[in-house]
Amino acid sequence: MVSKRRLPTSEDKENLTEDASKARKQPLSKKTKKSHVHNEVEENNSVFVKLLKTSGITLKTGESQNQLAVDQIIFQRKLFQTLRKHPSYPKIIEEFVSGLESYIEDQNSFRNCLLSCEHLQDEEASMGTSYCKSLIKLLLGIDILQPAIIKILFEKLPEFIFKNVNSDGLSMPRLIINQLKWLDRVVDSKDLTTKIMQLISIAPVYLQHDFVTSLPEILGDSQHADVGKELSDLLTENTLLTVPILDVLSSLQLEPKLLTKVRQLVMGKLSSVMLDDLPMIIKFILHSIRATDALEVISELREKLDLQHCILPSLLQASQSKVKNKGQKSSSGNQENSGQDCVVLLFDVIKSAVRYEKIISEAWIKAIENTTSVSEHKVLDLAMLFIIYSTNTQTKKCIERVLRNKIRSGCFQEQLLQSTFYIHYLEVIGALVTHICSGNEAEVDTALDVLLDLVVLNPSAMRLNAVFVKGILDYLDNMSPQQIRKLFYILSTLAFSKQHEASSHIQDDMHLVIRKQLSSAMFKYKLTGIIGAVTMAGIIAADRSRSSSLTPGRGDLSSEQCTQVTSLLQLVHSCSEQSPQASALYYDEFANLIQGRKLAPQVLEWAGQTIFNDFQDAFVVDICVVPEGDYPFPVKALYGLEDYDSCDGIAINLLPLLFSRDFVKDGGRLTSQESDQKLVSPLCLAPYFRLLRLCVDRQHNGNLEEIDGLLDCPIFLTDLEPGERLESMSVKERSFICSLIFLTLNWFREVVNAFCRQTLPEMKVKVLTRLKHIVELQQLLEKHLAVTPDYVPPLANFDLETSEVTPHTSTAVSAKIRIQGNLGGRKRKADGNKTSSPDPLSKEDNSECDPAPSDRSQLEKEFRGKEEKTSVSLQNYHAFFRELDLEVFSILHCGLVTKFILDTEMHTEATEVVQLQPPELLFLLEDLAQKLENMLTPSVTRRVPFLKSKGNRNIGFSHLHQRSASEIAHSVVQLLSPMCNHLENIHNYFQCLTAKNHDVVDGPGIKGQEYDIMSSCYQRLLQILHGLFAWNGFFQPENINLLYSALEVLANRLKPGEPDQALEELLSQSFHYLQNFHLSIPSFQCALYLIRLLMVILEKSTAPTQNKGKIASLARQFLFRVWPSGEKEKSGIPNDQLQALLSIYLEHTDSVLKAIEEIAGVGVPELISSPKEASSSTFPTLTRHTFVIFFHVMMAELEKTVKGLQAGTAADSEQIHEEKLLYWNMAVRDFSILINLIKVFDSRPVLHVCLKYGRLFVEAFLKQCMPLLDFSFRKHREDVLSLLETFQLNTRLLHHLCGHSKIHQDTKLTKHVPLLKKTLELLVCRVKATLILNNCREAFWLGNLKNRDLQGEEIISQNSQESTADESEDDTSSQVSKSKGTEDGEEDEASDGEKEQESDDDSD
Repeated sequence: MVSKRRLPTSEDKENLTEDASKARKQPLSKKTKKSHVHNEVEENNSVFVKLLKTSGITLKTGESQNQLAVDQIIFQRKLFQTLRKHPSYPKIIEEFVSGLESYIEDQNSFRNCLLSCEHLQDEEASMGTSYCKSLIKLLLGIDILQPAIIKILFEKLPEFIFKNVNSDGLSMPRLIINQLKWLDRVVDSKDLTTKIMQLISIAPVYLQHDFVTSLPEILGDSQHADVGKELSDLLTENTLLTVPILDVLSSLQLEPKLLTKVRQLVMGKLSSVMLDDLPMIIKFILHSIRATDALEVISELREKLDLQHCILPSLLQASQSKVKNKGQKSSSGNQENSGQDCVVLLFDVIKSAVRYEKIISEAWIKAIENTTSVSEHKVLDLAMLFIIYSTNTQTKKCIERVLRNKIRSGCFQEQLLQSTFYIHYLEVIGALVTHICSGNEAEVDTALDVLLDLVVLNPSAMRLNAVFVKGILDYLDNMSPQQIRKLFYILSTLAFSKQHEASSHIQDDMHLVIRKQLSSAMFKYKLTGIIGAVTMAGIIAADRSRSSSLTPGRGDLSSEQCTQVTSLLQLVHSCSEQSPQASALYYDEFANLIQGRKLAPQVLEWAGQTIFNDFQDAFVVDICVVPEGDYPFPVKALYGLEDYDSCDGIAINLLPLLFSRDFVKDGGRLTSQESDQKLVSPLCLAPYFRLLRLCVDRQHNGNLEEIDGLLDCPIFLTDLEPGERLESMSVKERSFICSLIFLTLNWFREVVNAFCRQTLPEMKVKVLTRLKHIVELQQLLEKHLAVTPDYVPPLANFDLETSEVTPHTSTAVSAKIRIQGNLGGRKRKADGNKTSSPDPLSKEDNSECDPAPSDRSQLEKEFRGKEEKTSVSLQNYHAFFRELDLEVFSILHCGLVTKFILDTEMHTEATEVVQLQPPELLFLLEDLAQKLENMLTPSVTRRVPFLKSKGNRNIGFSHLHQRSASEIAHSVVQLLSPMCNHLENIHNYFQCLTAKNHDVVDGPGIKGQEYDIMSSCYQRLLQILHGLFAWNGFFQPENINLLYSALEVLANRLKPGEPDQALEELLSQSFHYLQNFHLSIPSFQCALYLIRLLMVILEKSTAPTQNKGKIASLARQFLFRVWPSGEKEKSGIPNDQLQALLSIYLEHTDSVLKAIEEIAGVGVPELISSPKEASSSTFPTLTRHTFVIFFHVMMAELEKTVKGLQAGTAADSEQIHEEKLLYWNMAVRDFSILINLIKVFDSRPVLHVCLKYGRLFVEAFLKQCMPLLDFSFRKHREDVLSLLETFQLNTRLLHHLCGHSKIHQDTKLTKHVPLLKKTLELLVCRVKATLILNNCREAFWLGNLKNRDLQGEEIISQNSQESTADESEDDTSSQVSKSKGTEDGEEDEASDGEKEQESDDDSD
């Protein structure tokens, strides 16, 4: 407000200076004044002139300034005293005023009186400021003269109101009003207010604006209310004064009712105001908001304020001006800039309001949240969310949540985003480029995706800004292969579009970068060149026939373009053939190009001929020609699916190629060319075949008859089954066999990828057989890897740096001991019956389960005697296997396949029925589960640990990442029906097994290989279903139908043939269908997945409460169930999974307190009285090993429950008070039961949990319970005192725990002690205040609490040793006085009868 008032004063100074320069054309100085022609002193014998001269002012005539000889304050004091002491006082005042009135009849004299005086005194002697006031201003500072002078001024004002500005540029009305500003005292402020408001009503508009804005600088605080009312009335009459009136009203101290009235008036005119006035209006509305009406005002404001209606007219007007006045660029430019400046000012006003007023930002977020209709959302909503996000760091998570919910619900759609950003296209592109060059992986990915969408949706606008995008080529070093693909796709689309031929500079830059990268010897840069070249070739060679279907033939490539593509691909091939890794990368990238885009027929034809001939020459040989040479192992043709004659058929020449390339030369890189033949690395076998089959697939529309011989042909290998010779092999030979198995596995995986969609029964049988071979080879590989430490397999995925991939292996025996020592984990069988993919639920903390040294040595002896047992997990080698395509999982549809065996005359000799077996099913389910976890699991739940390689998690999923999450979810939904078939079959298997064993957990068949495989299949199926339905993409509007389709599959399994069901009905039936599987759950892991799957289904329902109890009941059944334990394991339940299930049970149960009391009051005593290795009879999952998990969850849920209970107020009903008091009694009782368990279970983790959550519970008691006790004490005195007494015993035990932690010097425990002690001290004071408040001070006493350990034994300290033996703890006066000297002493509260309890507690 001060700055606003000072502004006109500075203007006055400028006006005075301007006036002086214009009127006299010379600076004001004493010398100038003396030499001036019109420098004459006013010679007048009037009382007015004499008194002024006596007091220190000399009046001058003409255009000269009046001269002040003394300081301004001295002049006012002299004149006042002269008038006051004059013999004719008060008549002298009338004479003085009359003289003034006569003097200012001359306009020049009046102007001089309004202008500042000239100070004749030296600056060093001056006591005031260098600026001198005018004569009128000085006279207004004298109280006895002020009313008369104000009257004269207002009488003179009408003479000048309708006159133009003087020739010297001065406005007399403004000069007169300026005299009234910043007066030290207004004698009659009411009269002044009346006069100035009358003046405003008759003045012209241009003066009204000045007069209104001057009001805060003229009026006193006492007149603010009256002026505010009159201004509000004026606001309704004259809309042209809206801005100055609102500016003044925001500076006045007004009643809230008046502000509300004005705000409502302004809000009604908001849609019709001019854009220039909008910032001031919005500022007034926001500054008038109070906490009580913030949401209402903001909701109305966002409805009335439409940015599109405000911005578009100004832009349209500016654009029309440009068209009409092409020669007047400055005019149209000023109009456009004015509109943009107003928008900027508007957002600055809003930004300032939300930054400094929390209620405004919160209300705006709430108003947007409350808007549910898609049509009601505006551009302003998005803009406001972004503004609040950028100005207030505390609301960022809230804004992110609102954005996610709005996008999922379909309220924020693409059109809204386009409307928000379309006028800021260049700024958006610049920001995206900045994010891409930042190096932050998440920012780069998101910005590239947005840029890619812009290129597809608006290519013409993107081409105009292509030069900005081209600059990203300088930042390729920090990009991942997937990001490089996207970037080159964007640039290639901009550079090689037919609609825009003026992009040759981008083409030249891209060719330059690609050739430079390809010529590099470092694979990192060669990778960039290969990806960029293949991506660019794909854009050039794209089949455009679909876009030009009306004119056939015009979509074909020109000969020049075809030559450009082939030469580019040949360049890549020649630059990469010296490196097997680079060649394999080129084949994979080319294959991805063919699979993902439809290429022109000319390019496919050229590629098909080249690839087919080269593959046949490099890898395929006749089966009759058995390779001969100095091989370390005998060469045999293995894994053939047909009986070939001696001279018929083909084989894959794998072992000889591997021997020639790796065994002899001890390296995986080609260092020289053979003189007689060109050798190709076996590393390229799988990538080259993938390229071949995709090319054939595209050319023949999915018919692979041309290469179907590769499905059943054998491979030149050697015997891979490890026998007695395994121990006698050298390390080099073992590594050779491992590499041979890896390459064979990857060949079979690509073969399955190729032929999985063939429909002929014979082909299906062969694909199933290849799957069986893969499973068998994986089992063999585990055995070989177990005895081949530090082995690094050949690469299978090549769009990465070699240094990124290293298997996590160690020596065989130590690995076995380490994994077996983690008793909560699982051990892999040699036959591969255990799962090979990591279980996201099995990240358990085994800190409490490490085997003792004696156990470790015993384990070592056992493993040395049992080499057939292996602990190698192929999951550690995931990056060295070829990726399975999503199409492979169509094999899950296979039921019973009939294979016809023909005789020599092609007649059916016999038939054989083949189906997908459990090991092969498990192999497919594990891979599918990994894919879903990688693509559909939110990034928050799978965050990469700090300092870990960010790319490792995505290795082996390169092909998968070229599809969207929606495509993957759609593919999995298509597999739901066969997966349900498998799920039901496995369910029936376990049901029959359970019935056969009469519900005996360790009955026959439980420990078999088949049981383990079926159990793992069960777990993976539930994991896949959970991963699918937990996908957050189902919340997006475009995926709602997909969710319906998925739920219909599950619902139809329960009630088939009911179409068009509502979503709630589908969710209910799906829930019941999945719930039925709980009877056959074979393992705890499966149980947890089933519970979480049901929870995910439940979350999508709008009425989840009816099924919430079923979740709790099911979780309770699983906790009450006896689970089969693993081999040599204390428990088959991982700690984190038990913690998760127990938390789910307590979160969903109707009464958390009763559930905790049941576990702690029934289950734990049973555990205490049971033998060491036994468990609770009621809760079989509760053992001494898992007690810490139960204790931790119960303490955490108890604290969470009481923290969420409202404290209540004295205004609540008596029934509510009683219910809450009863609730707190139960909570304290549960806390007492739990806290006393540390006397029996005193392990370090248990004590840590007790210290942490004990303090939190006490804090919740202070905040939530103590206010309740304040106003419940008088009516429920005994209940309150009983509650405090019980709680006091618990806090005393917490104090003993603090002493125990200190005496043992355990830093993990002692770090909680200071905060806990502080909380206990606050509790003492708070209880004392409650008792005093309720006139029950006699129930409280203070005493020293001795330091004791958990068993109640006193901890001897130096002070206690010096004390006398007969010192008593109940001597309150002495204890209070000595409390400061007792080490670690603690004051505590007590109620009636607690002296007896204290002695009992001390004896514990």
